[in-house]
Amino acid sequence: MIKLTTTKAKNGLFGQSKWWGEPDLTASLCYPEVSLTDEGGEIYNDPLTFVCQLRLDELEPFDDEGLLPHRGMLWFFAALDYFLGDLDAPCYPGMGTWQEQHFRVLYAEDISTLHTHHLRYPDGTAASLPAEAICFSTGRNEDGHRLLGRPYMDEVREAMPGMVSLLQVDEDERWGLTFHDCGMLNFLISREDLKRRRFDHVHCHLHSF
Repeated sequence: MIKLTTTKAKNGLFGQSKWWGEPDLTASLCYPEVSLTDEGGEIYNDPLTFVCQLRLDELEPFDDEGLLPHRGMLWFFAALDYFLGDLDAPCYPGMGTWQEQHFRVLYAEDISTLHTHHLRYPDGTAASLPAEAICFSTGRNEDGHRLLGRPYMDEVREAMPGMVSLLQVDEDERWGLTFHDCGMLNFLISREDLKRRRFDHVHCHLHSF
């Protein structure tokens, strides 16, 4: 299991591992959105919250089992606005296993050419929290932000047996991120799908006490 610790950054950390900020995507990848319906019955798309991007070459020294590819980048997105304090957010995914449209994991092996996707409010201000640098270290099966291993919570392991926790997102008061009461969000994948690099087969599960 790999522990993630974040610290404030002085820039956007272009092409580096980062939590929050703006994603640096390849030309072949589109920024993920969720389809919603307004009060008039019209369908519109709302962008998911960018959670983090992880340079896989930086993770290689900590990936003892060789579960991850060691080239390229992983990007994580989720419908987190409500849990970041926007109680009027148009999308609330709920508890338990989320629908596929409420999250996304993207992967690209070739990241030689990247462009930053800027997400802005109508007044031009950034619609994302400031980017934070990520420090990786060897961790244990515990709470906090983690990669790989088993989910920390027994209830998640029981609901999604045999799944690897690709990313565990814990509550963090620095960001105003809460999952109701002592909750965690897990991006989960089977070992077979992880071996096949099928990041389009990831599941997302929210549990809170």
